[in-house]
Amino acid sequence: MWPCMKLRHLQELLQQIDGFDNPKVHLEQYITPPHLASHMLHTIQTHYGDIDGKLIADLGSGCGGLTLGLAALNAGLVIGFEVDQTAVEICHSNINDQAFSNIDIVQCDLTSNSFLSRWFKQFDTVIMNPPFGTKHNAGIDMDFLQKGFALSHNTIYSLHKTSTRAHVLKVAKSNCVKAEVLAQLRYDLPSSYKFHKKTSVDIEVDFFRFQILNNS
Repeated sequence: MWPCMKLRHLQELLQQIDGFDNPKVHLEQYITPPHLASHMLHTIQTHYGDIDGKLIADLGSGCGGLTLGLAALNAGLVIGFEVDQTAVEICHSNINDQAFSNIDIVQCDLTSNSFLSRWFKQFDTVIMNPPFGTKHNAGIDMDFLQKGFALSHNTIYSLHKTSTRAHVLKVAKSNCVKAEVLAQLRYDLPSSYKFHKKTSVDIEVDFFRFQILNNS
């Protein structure tokens, strides 16, 4: 077991973070629930030591829930990558409220090819809660994952719908990446958009750990 702040304290910190006022449906903007995020991050550090002192990328960092959690767990430096200007502004506000100094936020399009040339194999750890690829974004979850494989020289952690597990495992194998499902979780997706008919929906998701097998 690696040292880590108490799970309860981490969850309390993440509960203080502001989320989206007007989430954009085409970007599938949802926050990672503090309960789920805190358990993910706590597991990553206590079982694998992949946060403390590490250079970490948070892909699609949004309002900064995972980013700030990583910083609280003593990451060497967390760089959050986010395409949406409003989300970046909310994230900066959250960072200022918590007074973290080990975070940078980069506004950019992760799906562009030019993104990789600057950051290829620069990170110890990559973490993401990618868009699940619903509506008009089919395949974007795998695009995010492929970017994670390219950016990390060690490990990647990600959430994916359980219904896509076979495909995720296939993509990992084709990229010479070891994939392991650490847990099957229920993602409580709150009603955020006008077309939502229910107050919340539970989605079954897999919490994956990927390990790069070839560092050459």
